[in-house]
Amino acid sequence: MAKFSIGIDYGTESARALLLNLETAEEVASSTMNYPHGVMDEKLPDGTVLPQDWALEHPDDYIEVLKKIIPDVIIKSGINKDDVVGIGIDFTACTMLPIKKDGTPLCDLPEYKSNPHAYVKLWKHHAAQPEANMLNKIASERGEDFLARYGGKISSEWLIPKIWQILNEAPDIYEEADKFIEATDWVILKLTGNERRNSCTAGYKAIWHKRKGYPSKEFFKSLDERLENVVDEKLSRDIYPLGTKAGELTEEMAEMIGLKPGIAVAVGNVDAHVSLPAVGVTSPGKMVMIMGTSICHVVLGDKEVEVPGMCGVVEDGIVPGFYGYEAGQSAVGDIFAWFVDNCVPDDYKKEAQERGVSVHQLLTEKASKLKPGESGLLALDWLNGNRSVLVDADLTGLILGLTLRTKPEEIYRALIESTAYGTRMIIDTFNEYGIKIDELYACGGLPEKNPMLMQIYADVTNLEIKVSKSNQTPALGAAMFGAVAAGRENGGFDSIFEAAKVIPKLKDETFKPISENVEIYEKLFQEYKLLHDYFGRGANDVMKRLKKIKEVVSDVREPKTTCI
Repeated sequence: MAKFSIGIDYGTESARALLLNLETAEEVASSTMNYPHGVMDEKLPDGTVLPQDWALEHPDDYIEVLKKIIPDVIIKSGINKDDVVGIGIDFTACTMLPIKKDGTPLCDLPEYKSNPHAYVKLWKHHAAQPEANMLNKIASERGEDFLARYGGKISSEWLIPKIWQILNEAPDIYEEADKFIEATDWVILKLTGNERRNSCTAGYKAIWHKRKGYPSKEFFKSLDERLENVVDEKLSRDIYPLGTKAGELTEEMAEMIGLKPGIAVAVGNVDAHVSLPAVGVTSPGKMVMIMGTSICHVVLGDKEVEVPGMCGVVEDGIVPGFYGYEAGQSAVGDIFAWFVDNCVPDDYKKEAQERGVSVHQLLTEKASKLKPGESGLLALDWLNGNRSVLVDADLTGLILGLTLRTKPEEIYRALIESTAYGTRMIIDTFNEYGIKIDELYACGGLPEKNPMLMQIYADVTNLEIKVSKSNQTPALGAAMFGAVAAGRENGGFDSIFEAAKVIPKLKDETFKPISENVEIYEKLFQEYKLLHDYFGRGANDVMKRLKKIKEVVSDVREPKTTCI
C-alpha cells in the first residue's frame, strides 16, 4: 500500500499544499490559498497606517490556510488520510513574530491589535535598516568574526535587527513577548505542541553557528544593554537539524485539518533551501535559483569560505555534510508585477484583454522580438533594495537610456535583463572567492511562466540552465523532508540523500546560451557593473539622499503612483 507525505510551502502571498506519493514519486494533488489578510504594507486590518518600508502579515492566516488546503488535497486525490505518514513545511525567512509562552501571537491579544510591532514581520520588512546599520558598525568595530559568514553585513531582513527595532520603537511589545520566533518554527509549534527551532533559519537569519552558537552576551549588550540576555530570555539555544522529526501531529490540529493524529512532522525549513534536494542537488558546484517574487541563489560547498555579500554560510544548513551558501535578490517577479500594475498604457491592457492573454504574456511576446541591446536601455534591479552582493535595503531602482520613442516592452525587457545581471554579479562573486558555479538549476513560478526570461538568464550568465519539472518545488522538498521524518519503517526515507535519488524530476528541455547573445550581453553587463558600483558602493549616494528627503516630507508612505 502506497504511503504519502504532505509538503506545505508558505510563500509571500499564499500557502500551497502538495501530496506526494512516496512509492511512485508522483505529485498527486496540490491546493493553494491566498492569505486572508494578504501582505500588510500600508495599513493594519483596523486601519492603522504603516510607515514606509514595513511589510507585515497576520499569523492566524498561516493556520487558516491549512483548514482548506490540507483537506483539499485529500479530497482531490481520493486517498485514505490514514496513508499520510509525514508532513513537512517551508517558509519565507526571516519571517518572525512575538508570542506568549503558550504560542499566542501578541497581535491576537485585544490590547495589541493596533500595534504594528505585535504582528508578523515578513521577510521583506525593511524598516529595521537603521538597526542593521548600527549592528554592522558595532560588530565591525568590535571585530566580530560572524560578520564574515554573512558577506560582511547583517541584513535588515534578518532576525536581530527586527527584534532590535521592536525594542527601540515598542519596548512594551518587547517586554510582553515571551519569545520571538520564526514563522516556520511557530507553525511547527502549533502542529506538534513542541518548540523545535530549525538550524536553517537560526544559521542564516539569526547569526547562529553550529560550533560557536550565537554571538556573545557582551556583543548584544554593546548593541543595547536591554539586549544582553536576548538569546536566553527571548530566543532559544536548542536548535534542531534539518531532516529530524519535530514531533507528531496533535489531536487538536489533526481534527482541524482533517488528518489522523500522530503523523510525523519534520523540523521546519526555508523555502529556498528546501528546494535543493527537490531538484536533485546534493553536491557542490550546482547553484539553484528559486525564482519568484524574489530570487534565492543557493549552492553547496565542501569548505567554509568568506564570500562578500552572501546572505550566509551554514554548516549542514541545507543538507548534512556540506556547507550551504545563500545569496539573493530582494525583488524579481515583484519588479515585473510593479511595472505591469503601474506603468502599462491602457491600449496594451485592452489588447491583452481582447486576445485573452495576460499583460505579462503580451509584453513578453513583444519583448521577445527585440534583440539584446536593441532598446538602448539599462536598468538597476534595486526596486526593493539589494540583498546581494551589496546588502543594502536603502538602494533604489534606476532605468537609463529612456527616450520619447521608448516602448513599454523595451522597459519590460530591460527590467528582466537587470535581474539577470544581478544574478550574474552573485555568480561572479562566488566564483571569485572559491565557490565554483558550474551548473545552474531553476525552479519556482518564473521558469514555468516565461521562457524568454530563462533564455536571457542563460545568455547573461553563459551557463546552461536545467529546470525542475515540478511547479511546486519548495512544497515538494518539504514533502521529502516530511517523508524523512517518517522514516523508512513507516514508508518514508532514512535520509534526504536517499529521497533525492528517487523523487526529483527535471524537464527534458534546458536553456543553453546563444553565443551571439552572450557576446552582446557581456558588453551590457560591464555597463551594468559600472552603474552597480557607482551607485551601490558609495561613489554617489543619491538614492539614499532622495530617500531621506522623502522621509522628511512625509511621515507615512505616499499612495502608489502610476507612470504616465
